Amino acid sequence: MNPERLLAHYETIADAPDAIPRLRRFVLDLAVRGKLVPQDPNDEPASELLKRIAAEKARLVKAGEIKREKSVARTSADDLSFDLPAGWSFASLSEVAACLDHRRIPVNSTEREARIASKSREELFPYYGATQQQGWIDDYLFDGEFILLGEDGVPFGDPFRTKAYLISGKSWVNNHAHVFQAILTSPQFLVHYLNVFDYSGRVVGTTRAKLNQAQAVTIPCPIPPLAEQHRIVAKVDELMALIDRLEAARAEREATRDRLTAASLARLNAPDPETFRDDARFALDALPALTARADQIKQFRQTILNLAVRGKLVPQDPNDEPASELLKRIAAEKARLVKDGKIRTPRAIPALPELPYPIPANWRWSQLAEIGVLSPRNEAPDALEASFVPMSLIPAEYGVANHHEVRRWGEIKKGYTHLAEGDVGLAKITPCFENGKSAVFRNLTGGIGAGTTELHVVRPLFVDQDYILLFLKSPHFIETGIPKMTGTAGQKRVPFEYFAYSPFPLPPLAEQRRIVAKVDELMALCDRLETSLATADDTRRRLLEALLAEALAPAEDRELEAAE
Repeated sequence: MNPERLLAHYETIADAPDAIPRLRRFVLDLAVRGKLVPQDPNDEPASELLKRIAAEKARLVKAGEIKREKSVARTSADDLSFDLPAGWSFASLSEVAACLDHRRIPVNSTEREARIASKSREELFPYYGATQQQGWIDDYLFDGEFILLGEDGVPFGDPFRTKAYLISGKSWVNNHAHVFQAILTSPQFLVHYLNVFDYSGRVVGTTRAKLNQAQAVTIPCPIPPLAEQHRIVAKVDELMALIDRLEAARAEREATRDRLTAASLARLNAPDPETFRDDARFALDALPALTARADQIKQFRQTILNLAVRGKLVPQDPNDEPASELLKRIAAEKARLVKDGKIRTPRAIPALPELPYPIPANWRWSQLAEIGVLSPRNEAPDALEASFVPMSLIPAEYGVANHHEVRRWGEIKKGYTHLAEGDVGLAKITPCFENGKSAVFRNLTGGIGAGTTELHVVRPLFVDQDYILLFLKSPHFIETGIPKMTGTAGQKRVPFEYFAYSPFPLPPLAEQRRIVAKVDELMALCDRLETSLATADDTRRRLLEALLAEALAPAEDRELEAAE
């Protein structure tokens, strides 16, 4: 192996997303290939150990302690994917461990619960299944140390997850795990090997892979000298404890970064007017250092939207037309549309409820029902090509364009929600609302369209559509709306009244546009950070894979590559 290169790059690869499980797997790979501890020429060769194992198996069969096994296909060294060190040998699993599957008895959970209902904890024994203990039972089938190898319900295709584990003491095992008793062989060494073995050619089934007994007993196993087995197990324990410490240190780094991120964003979400600009500058400057995961960047995106609708993202300009004047213009436009027969007379707008947070002096609290037309209707020829927008094409993220299908207007004008170019829609059903699904409908075929019935739609009047969109995606609007949803589980919906009459913070129109531009700028920064993180993670992962592959390659292969 080549540990020097691995250690030289450790700081780079340590933060790869799956570095810890890969390092654990690496240790086991080295262990079962004879690359973890040096061989000792004074050890009894494995070939002699296998002779003693065969004699012991014969004695156990004669004594009636294990059953005589049916003849199984012999394995050869060619069945292993690596070369064996000097002094090692190979054998099928059944040659070094007795299969005790015939002793297993499955007991369903209802029967187990009935059996243990009146028993004390001291009267119970562990009940094991494919990958772990499944509960308790009032009797035992096995007493001693045994290897359990999953039969089904096991992640055979995942190289980093457990397929075999060791149990000891009195126990009961169901028929989802094969039971093996090691004979004059370290059971822990066999468990380590069974957890790195490639089962791809041995399991059957697609939805629930199964390793039948005939395949399990013929698994080819590398067998080191017994003394070396014990040294290997001790070294694996030592290295796994080291990796545990590395994992704990990494978790602490992540927790510290999470706390710093949360503290920085908290100062923005509940700002002190006197220090806000310094706090915002610090958060922006420190963002690359504070964000090492996509979920941390998501928190920052939420903070951007939170600040945007509170007037904290861009400075106010006293020369802007005040929001109060904008509301007058909107009211006049609505009156004109009613007079021209373009829209119906709107219903009376209720008084604003309690206002959720302070806003700048030249802003006004309004409602979507006041600044736009709700649930608008379209009139168009049936033959017109128009857009159809199903829920699947409405994005949850801010800044992601929605898409549409092209249909004849006559096909979609009934039974769907009408919308037109520039309208803003909100998904009202769970979990789409909670996930932030909402959109400004743009580039519609024919300028109009229809969409899922699970939409609330507003057609804005003199208000920037993207500003409305970022309000609908803001954490406060969504979090406040969730408790107000009505209906049964899985079918809960945001009431029309919440959409229409919730307090809506209205800035001057010019400031709305500055806010949207600043949000777009900061979201683009988040996009770049996410791309950078993904690229860095991929680079670390590739480097880790290359270093581990190099360390596992035979020495002569590495020398050949170096020569080339």
